[in-house]
Formats: sequence, structure tokens, C-alpha cells
Amino acid sequence: MSLKRAYLIIFLILLVDQISKIYIKTHFRLQEEVEVFSWFKIYFIENEGMAWGTKIPGNYGKLILTLFRIAAIGGIGWWLWSAVQKRSSIYLVVAIALIFAGATGNIIDSIFYGVIFDSSHGNVATLFSPQPYGTLFHGDVVDMLYFPFFTARWPEWVPAIGGQEFKFFNAIFNIADMAISTGVGILIVFNKKAFHKH
Repeated sequence: MSLKRAYLIIFLILLVDQISKIYIKTHFRLQEEVEVFSWFKIYFIENEGMAWGTKIPGNYGKLILTLFRIAAIGGIGWWLWSAVQKRSSIYLVVAIALIFAGATGNIIDSIFYGVIFDSSHGNVATLFSPQPYGTLFHGDVVDMLYFPFFTARWPEWVPAIGGQEFKFFNAIFNIADMAISTGVGILIVFNKKAFHKH
């Protein structure tokens, strides 16, 4: 697979990801929800940290996380270039392109959204607002895809969580997260094909 095709995959994912996030930011208030189906909702949240809202504590936690993400994207970009040069499997190149696109999509939020949007708390955000909610490298990642397929209770005999209610699937994510998950899934499911030696 050529580098141009990999770039096309990355561009298309970034385009869809950023259009969807900008639309949500400029049309939804924080925690506003629209039910598409009983098992699929558009639910707007902002993620200050990593997956499931995990944060690095301290005043510089967000900056450290953003800089780490930039370094990771550099490494993934080099891996993509190397895989294409070595004429690696299309499975591997597509997987790396998906992971690169997803990581880049979320890093755009982290770097720029704090300085181009105002707050979504209690109102719909304005793009290129004169009163941004944050600073460069301190933006929040926009998540909106929610699939609560079913609600159930843990059996009473389960230690610590017995009797408590849980939802499956409880994570709220975005297009960039889907791209990363799909790329990782390809590497796991098609491992032998992805890392096949010519």
C-alpha cells in the first residue's frame, strides 16, 4: 500500500472526526443528550485526560499528557513510513494509519480547542470565541458516541460490586477513538497477516 493511500485514510478520518466534534461543540450544551435509538445516543461530554477521563494529577498534568501524545504521534508516524518503505502487509499499514489518524484527531482537541472555543457549561460553545475556555495545549477532547446496549445488575455474590447496576457499553467516545480501537483490533485479530514476513 502506498503512502498516498495511507495519507488519504488519515485525512478522511480526521475530516469526519473534526467535523463531528465541531458540530457537537457548536450545537450541544455539555451533557446534552439526543436519543437516536434506545441503544445509541449522542451524549456530549468533554474529556480532560486519557481514556475514561483518567488524569495526570498536578498543575502540569495536562501539558505532560499533551506533550506525550505529540511524541507518540511522531513515533507512530515513523512506524507508518517505515511499514510502507518495507512494503509491509496492507493490514499493518491500514492499522497504523487508523491509529495515527485517531491519535492526531484527539491531539488537535488537546492543543487547539482551549483557545478556539468558549465554555460549553450551560450554553452552546462559540467557535473562534474572544473568550476561550482554556489555553494552548490545555483543551478538552470532545466525546459524543454512546451505546448503552443494556442495563443489568451484578449478582449479589460478586465481592464489592454485588447488587450494583451496570450498563454495557458504558464508555462515551468519538470517531478518533473508534479509529484507534479499529486499528488495534486489526493488529490483534489479523496479527499473523499484519506482521507477515515476505
